[in-house]
Amino acid sequence: MEWNTKSAPGYAGFVTEFDIDDEYVSRFEVKTVGSSKHKELWVPAEELDEFNRHIIGQIRVIEEYYGEKYEGKKSE
Repeated sequence: MEWNTKSAPGYAGFVTEFDIDDEYVSRFEVKTVGSSKHKELWVPAEELDEFNRHIIGQIRVIEEYYGEKYEGKKSE
């Protein structure tokens, strides 16, 4: 994730987690990116509004990364 901290906009990267309706999310493909431990759910951009409606509860930030050029407020 640290590669996100080296480029604009933002110079920051965040890892999030959330709960989502299993039946709905099963339509999307899980792809391995980078090493075998890095998996991403591939959701087409045009599906994001519908995808967001299936999130259950709150989105949780579990990791934060800030680059040298980051100028915003960091969470505590």
